[in-house]
Amino acid sequence: MDISQYLDIFIDETAEHIQSLSDNIMALEQEPENADTINEIFRAAHSLKGMAGTMGFKRMQHLTHDMENVFQEIRNGNVKVNSDMIDILFECLSAVEEYLETVKSTSDEGTNDNEVLIKKLNNYLEQAEEGGADAPAKEEAAPAEEAAADEGKADDGASGDAPFKSIEVEESNKSKLTEAAESGLKLYGCTVYIQSDCLLKAARAFLVFKAIEDFGEILVFSPSSQDIEDERFDLHFSLIIATQSEFEPIKDAICAVSEIEKVEFDTVTPADYIAEEELPKEEEKKVPVKAEAKAAKKAGDQSKSNQNKAKKTSNKPVTARTVRVDIEKLDALMNQVSELIIAKNSLVSISTTEGNNGSQGFESQSFHEQIEYLERITTNLHESVMKVRMVPIETTVNKFPRMIRDLSRKLDKPMNLIMSGEETELDRTVVDQIGDPLQHLLRNSADHGIEDVELRKQRGKPEEGKIELNAYQEGNNVIIVVKDDGGGIDTESVKKKAIERGLVTEDAAEDLTDKEIIDFLFMPSFSMAKKITDISGRGVGLDVVKSNIEALGGDVEVKSEYGIGSKFTVRLPLTLAIIQALMVEIRDEKYAIALGSIQNIENISVSDIKYVQAKEVIHLRGLVIPLIRLDELLDSEPKESEDNYLTVVVVKKGDNYAGLVVDNLMGQQEIVIKSLGKTIDNNKIINGATILGDGEVALIIDVNALV
Repeated sequence: MDISQYLDIFIDETAEHIQSLSDNIMALEQEPENADTINEIFRAAHSLKGMAGTMGFKRMQHLTHDMENVFQEIRNGNVKVNSDMIDILFECLSAVEEYLETVKSTSDEGTNDNEVLIKKLNNYLEQAEEGGADAPAKEEAAPAEEAAADEGKADDGASGDAPFKSIEVEESNKSKLTEAAESGLKLYGCTVYIQSDCLLKAARAFLVFKAIEDFGEILVFSPSSQDIEDERFDLHFSLIIATQSEFEPIKDAICAVSEIEKVEFDTVTPADYIAEEELPKEEEKKVPVKAEAKAAKKAGDQSKSNQNKAKKTSNKPVTARTVRVDIEKLDALMNQVSELIIAKNSLVSISTTEGNNGSQGFESQSFHEQIEYLERITTNLHESVMKVRMVPIETTVNKFPRMIRDLSRKLDKPMNLIMSGEETELDRTVVDQIGDPLQHLLRNSADHGIEDVELRKQRGKPEEGKIELNAYQEGNNVIIVVKDDGGGIDTESVKKKAIERGLVTEDAAEDLTDKEIIDFLFMPSFSMAKKITDISGRGVGLDVVKSNIEALGGDVEVKSEYGIGSKFTVRLPLTLAIIQALMVEIRDEKYAIALGSIQNIENISVSDIKYVQAKEVIHLRGLVIPLIRLDELLDSEPKESEDNYLTVVVVKKGDNYAGLVVDNLMGQQEIVIKSLGKTIDNNKIINGATILGDGEVALIIDVNALV
């Protein structure tokens, strides 16, 4: 039986159990006596062990089995929770995550046995016993191999009333039994018993089938294979097997499957299941030697084919990604698709009818009504699809409390992470890719933001540093803020470093604003770290953080006050697929500007333009807004004569404004973003293109690169 079809489910479920364990172990450290938390941890560990065993991942099963032993002792009150134990458990959890990553990329768990971690777990239980705690039950603290051996113990033979003795063989299978016997193959009947606490009986049965198929062929199932797949059976099932092998190695392979209690077996003959009058006469039993050899070869080829198939499956990389969707969202989506089909049929009917009549054609009132109806449906359909793609960012940020806890112990700095807005939703594609940049920003705050205890005391701050991660929606964007109450950025030191590297002259550096100085940190290889660490460096990797966020159509900005703390603000679009945009014209070319970035549109007299440091600006409702002439940036043909009035699209990014000068406004439109790949990667002003209704291509202007 091929269980590779369950691999995607295994990956999703395992990731959830790992996150549940991580969250609850963190909670357990704060409340060691909380029975609900302890029970939840035990359930997750037990499920993780069972799932790993079901998929045949023995190393993962071994490790999670020993973790489960520790959780069992905690639940029984035999072992007390302390920080050392939590450290070991988190190490084990990291090892399980490594197994999962290997499974994702290769469909196999790899070769790392993690014996050192398993030894740590068992040593901890032994030390707890020596230290006066109640000794853990010996069989529970034993390594997984011993447990597996206990589970695999089986009777050497079958009892007189073994279920396989009374299998009812269907007519279609009777000939299989006689042909196998006449071919010289051995026939065995066996009954496999599953442990009473097994959660996935069908999965265990499939693993047994897979193990048997490496030795021969299963001729008869009881109950049927379909009933077994649907779990319509008790805690045992019976088989008749045709093989050239002895049964002992087959029994060992069956017992190697976890949660198998025992196996009963015996040799059988066709006469045990077929009435004497139905058996073939003696002369009919004569089988040529070639036929016997052919049948034996067929059984051998079958076994080899199964092994090759399993090998091929294990090397196949897992690329599928899933999104769990509320059924109500799917219902809404289905209803809108139904409406879309109705609208299409109406248009077809109108075009056919009016075309045949030779009347007003497509200019009729009914046609325009259907077009408006179609437009409403497609807008609603777009919104529904976007809701299906949206997932809470908690799937990404939930791992960060554990990371900060580990860093706190490693750096010997008391610190706490406070998170809010985890329910804020983003496009799944954005959520998948935002994890690494956020992780770096948090590590940066922990390593170089939060000061050591002595310095915090001198500055009158609490000993425990505070890092905040807050997410919220603002228009068509999601804002994620990473803030710490640490030492902030020393702009004078950054300025000196920039001068040393020749990025700016001493004279020019004196005129730089704090923001311009901080922007040096986002330049490649610009580091303020006094020593290289494996955690972070203020500046090391910040250029990668910025480029990764900009690749998602977002931006990052920094505010810092020396001695007070730093604040990193990441701004991301809700989606990367479809946006509302304002279409504008520059000379004869059409461009799109995301509507979410636009504040307002102004008609400005040329005489109102002022100059600040030789740059054009306008004064608008108390704001000084720099002007950007898009025709010059985009190398458009110069105008023959300057207009007296300019059309200015005022855009905003964070606290910054800019006025984009365009020739004409074409109106608002919903556009589908198409990536340009590496074609114009060097042009940061353009971040994609769209195809308009008339087939013309319009480029999309990246406001974040301009403001």
